[in-house]
Amino acid sequence: MKNKFSPRFGMSLVLTAALGMSLVLSATAYAEDPVTEQGVDQETPDPLEGLNRMTSGFNRAARTLFLNPFAEAYTKLTPPPMQESISNVTNNLTEPLTAVSSALQGDGENASSAMERFFINTTVGLGGINDEATEMGVVARVEDLGQAAGKGGAGGGAHIVLPILGPSNVRDATGDVVNFLVNPLSAASTVQKSIAYAENKDSIEAMNKTAIDPYITERDAYEQNRRYKIYNGAPPMADFSMDEDDGKN
Repeated sequence: MKNKFSPRFGMSLVLTAALGMSLVLSATAYAEDPVTEQGVDQETPDPLEGLNRMTSGFNRAARTLFLNPFAEAYTKLTPPPMQESISNVTNNLTEPLTAVSSALQGDGENASSAMERFFINTTVGLGGINDEATEMGVVARVEDLGQAAGKGGAGGGAHIVLPILGPSNVRDATGDVVNFLVNPLSAASTVQKSIAYAENKDSIEAMNKTAIDPYITERDAYEQNRRYKIYNGAPPMADFSMDEDDGKN
């Protein structure tokens, strides 16, 4: 009985690592939160569009050849309770980053909640295997350094598509680099997003197949989703002054 799931457990760890190495960040643009049209910039700065399109095409091929088979194997071979435990552990390891990012935004309430969640789940939740904090009513709201910079007024800058890692922009990529340098647990974010992709692969693939231009779909989904997250689901109203002026003419 003790070794009943050891082969599957070993396989799940291998698959999780492979998913992390093959991560496509655009998955979270579809998987985690809805996109709002309110206050979304109509034009995304994209001076590197030619290069971005080539990289995006490479990433879609890599996703088809490598990521999707690993995602399918992970969901089929890993028992659902174990999937939940892996997800809980990786989510727990990102709580300190949420706390720091929230504090930088002056959001002491969410910073405290993140640290409370980390303490509860690390202790009572047995290292994060169980999400006891949510059961106690301490709800998670994930934040990162890119969101903190955006809330502080930093624009996203030029859109960029990273090999394997997928859509990003100058602000968010810089935040990810800083996080990688100062946070030894930053790999947890990669695994976290990999699991999100595995769980939502079918809907993501369906959206890409129906898109007239998959590159534009992924780019706009990423940028809009990031704006949605920066403002916690309530982005400011767009400036309608130009529309008003047009109506006077």
